[in-house]
Amino acid sequence: MDCVEMTRQRFLSDDQGRTFSDVANDPDQPFDEVLAFFSDEGRQRRLEEAEIHHDRPPLAGVVRELEAIPAVDQALAKMQLNQSKRLRQAIGVIVRMIMEARGWSKTGRKGSLGVRAAKSATAPNHNTGGLAFWFIRAERYERPSGMPYQSVRQRCRQLDSLTPQTTNRAH
Repeated sequence: MDCVEMTRQRFLSDDQGRTFSDVANDPDQPFDEVLAFFSDEGRQRRLEEAEIHHDRPPLAGVVRELEAIPAVDQALAKMQLNQSKRLRQAIGVIVRMIMEARGWSKTGRKGSLGVRAAKSATAPNHNTGGLAFWFIRAERYERPSGMPYQSVRQRCRQLDSLTPQTTNRAH
């Protein structure tokens, strides 16, 4: 699969990306670092592997590495809540653009990335558990040709349908 180069122009030419021009054009946002991060072939492969091999949202495959970028971490920690939310949403748009360019479709479902801490007026809005520190959930994707492996839930249903049901009747 070819690497999808994420540029500001590509982002702003997307119908949904265009609605985040405030994020893309804000010099206080680490948007260039985010675009460069997601333009990497290895990271794009890990987005897909998160869905295929780990049954997780694509962002789960790279979120720790993304949050470890000092400019991204600082931006998410220091920004007003609304600005932080807009940056996180713009990152979701970038992930969608990459996944769709690589042949995937949105499922309309979200997958968990973290457990949000209780709201505080004095502390940034972060997680207390889970995979990510700043992201709560992310979009799930599927390949139109189908997934190569069944989920645990699908396998359980299949096993249950094959296993004869026993009843506990008193004689």
